[in-house]
Amino acid sequence: MRTEMPDVECFHILNESLLKDLLRGGPQEPVYRRVVEQILLASDAQPDLIVVTCSSTSPAVDIARRLVRQPVLKIDDPMAAQAVREGRRIGLLCTASSTVEPSTALLQSHAAEQGMSVSVHPMVNADAYAALMAGDRTRHDQLVRLSAAELAPSVDVIVLAQASLAHLRDLLQEELPCPVLASPPLLMRDLAQRVDIQQQVQS
Repeated sequence: MRTEMPDVECFHILNESLLKDLLRGGPQEPVYRRVVEQILLASDAQPDLIVVTCSSTSPAVDIARRLVRQPVLKIDDPMAAQAVREGRRIGLLCTASSTVEPSTALLQSHAAEQGMSVSVHPMVNADAYAALMAGDRTRHDQLVRLSAAELAPSVDVIVLAQASLAHLRDLLQEELPCPVLASPPLLMRDLAQRVDIQQQVQS
């Protein structure tokens, strides 16, 4: 954020327990309630925009949007919108199983907004996530590349459903025949556009 938009003031609220609780397979509702509480705390600090950067907890954003005055953006919103424009068969590449349901719902939501019909094809490589948690990024990356190669022939576009996969986007794009999308760069482009619009309004 500071590299792309150094003049923009930002702050972070972090709660690592949220994703861990989802991955344990516990009830989703208490986790989503806590996410909403985090968004309410952020809103109290009076920012112009709130961004939620965890794909797995994105359903809570739909609730929070009704409770705060600021726009609340999901990290995957720009990517999902772009994926729908790229093709009707969307490959959803994940390493955390908790991401599949909310990311699929988000893609379908953006498809409905654009008047499109899409099919979502999830692929989860849990071994890659385990490798990452064990500190073995090399094995994580190898496993993700293998999954992407397996998924690519049957889809029109692949979305990397977690920010932890984004560093592989350029490499995968070179290796695969279909477009590969990652959230962080598309999010930053969207944020830059929003900042430009706000500055124009204020000037």
